[in-house]
Amino acid sequence: MNNSNRRIISRRSRPAKEPLSRELIVKTAYELLNEQGLEDMSMRKVAKALDTGPASLYVYVNNFQELSAYVLDYGLGQMVYPDSVNGTWKEQLFDRLHTYFLLLFEKPGLAEISLSTIPQGTNFLQLTEHLLAALHEGGIKSTSAAWGVDLLLLYVSSVAYEKVTWKKHGSSQISDIKKTFHDADKTRFPFIHSLREEMFAGDTVSMERFRWGIEVILYGIQQEVN
Repeated sequence: MNNSNRRIISRRSRPAKEPLSRELIVKTAYELLNEQGLEDMSMRKVAKALDTGPASLYVYVNNFQELSAYVLDYGLGQMVYPDSVNGTWKEQLFDRLHTYFLLLFEKPGLAEISLSTIPQGTNFLQLTEHLLAALHEGGIKSTSAAWGVDLLLLYVSSVAYEKVTWKKHGSSQISDIKKTFHDADKTRFPFIHSLREEMFAGDTVSMERFRWGIEVILYGIQQEVN
């Protein structure tokens, strides 16, 4: 049957796709990470979201590890640094690390990525520069500052990932863990038994335990000022 009313749509009339670029790939991967989690930020799924083949992505990023590094740096671009220029160097340092923690906690996939890769881009350089400036003001310089920044960022990433994991699995898992420590045999585990309440103490809202960890790291760094 001849259908003269059939409308033929030319390929030229379709909306043009945005040209593929590293920036577009990273942005798309970041959006997938936020919407579906790290397990869905694969090269294949990023390519599918961009309506292209996985092989075309490798023109712009060498591998998934490099993509993750760019995605983490892109995420760091969402940080809004607190205005604490009038505070002490410790207050400035804590405020910036706390801001970093909140980003990782609110964007769960970033917390996991932060433990396995070093970001590539100016946003990570900016965060590092802020931290080094605060340490410099506190009299911590040279190797102690360089190694100290690495240790502080690793600490924040690990705490954020732990909190994200507990949030993901719900309060029941936390209760089970607490019960295991609380019910520990005082004869076999006398120290655990005596500290069973303190093991899980620390106000989450005020970040008391989080701040204490930073203070401990800073104390160690300050013992080797050079």
